[in-house]
Amino acid sequence: MPGRARRLVIMAKEPRMGRVKSRLGRFVGAVAATRFQRVALERLVRRMSADARWQTIVAVAPDTAVTSMLLPDGDRMPQGDGTLGDRMARAFGAFPYDTVLIVGADIPGMMPRHVARAFSLAERHGAVLGPSGDGGYWCIGLVGGLRPPELFKGVRWSTEHALEDTLARLPSGRVARADELTDVDDEDAYADWRRAKG
Repeated sequence: MPGRARRLVIMAKEPRMGRVKSRLGRFVGAVAATRFQRVALERLVRRMSADARWQTIVAVAPDTAVTSMLLPDGDRMPQGDGTLGDRMARAFGAFPYDTVLIVGADIPGMMPRHVARAFSLAERHGAVLGPSGDGGYWCIGLVGGLRPPELFKGVRWSTEHALEDTLARLPSGRVARADELTDVDDEDAYADWRRAKG
């Protein structure tokens, strides 16, 4: 809706060795996985913060890392405790009257055009989900005033059911689908990222 601010919230763990990308680390090692997280987050924040169409905020875990030198410069907020669903619900609750788009930090192919389209879809329909191809999603967005209670209750995170579980909790007929993007969680996706990075 016109007049409401757009908030892009990037969910990110402090990129410290052994605390990030453990699944990817099983394939490429902890050093490479941590390096990927640092580089991907830095590039994503720089790219998104340069766009004046929204405010970019990094939601940080753990909360004590909100002032960490390992994170890129920019606006930050603590994620708080609980499950991923608890932490995302808290991010939506921090801006109840704005259009909020929450994204992951491990989607190197995410460009401003993808984010702009997701915001527009959310504003047109009420909610938006961006599938990641593995049954999960790279973004979820809600217009101001739409904050379904217990939105993430029962979501089976890190499974092929995460998208369908979340869809089931959103108002029928008010959800649009954004572009499909890939997160980097396995050896093939990492190899693709390395090739694209040159």
